[in-house]
Amino acid sequence: MTRLEFIRRLEAGLKGLPREDVDDILSDYAEHFEAGMAEGRGEAEIAAALGDPARLARELRFEFGQRNWNEARSPSSAWAAIIAFVGLASLDILLLLPIIVTVLGVLIALFVAVIAVFIAGGLVLIAGPFTGFPGGWAVALLAGLGILSGSVAAAAILILVSIWVINALMWFGRLHFRVLEPAIHPDK
Repeated sequence: MTRLEFIRRLEAGLKGLPREDVDDILSDYAEHFEAGMAEGRGEAEIAAALGDPARLARELRFEFGQRNWNEARSPSSAWAAIIAFVGLASLDILLLLPIIVTVLGVLIALFVAVIAVFIAGGLVLIAGPFTGFPGGWAVALLAGLGILSGSVAAAAILILVSIWVINALMWFGRLHFRVLEPAIHPDK
């Protein structure tokens, strides 16, 4: 593979990342080629030593997703990290995908249930005193407040569990990356 082919494939694999990051990465790999050629190595030999550009792009996307997750813990950075992880662990995906989909499905279902319970608590709090709630208006107010606070607590626990799941995926991805790193950078 020539230098130009390698850079083009790497750039195609990095689509979706910020342009300045892609440019930095491409210039780093262009410098690898220049340094190798200065040592008398051919383009094909350098490209073979660097590894598969598609695989490198998946690993770099994972690093970018992991960095974004560590900098800003938001739903969008969580999804970006999960997608980057899935791209990195493409070989393991047959084993991991059912587990990931199940866990994410359960978390989403629980979030929907918590929202429904919160709404129900609000209805009990607002409408309970006027509808002849068993025990009177004070019981309706306390029951509504209890349901609301319970749903908020459950949502907080679900958020913590979600963060733990994403951190576990990032840990597995880093482990996966460390196992593969020696094969990608043999001259280090």
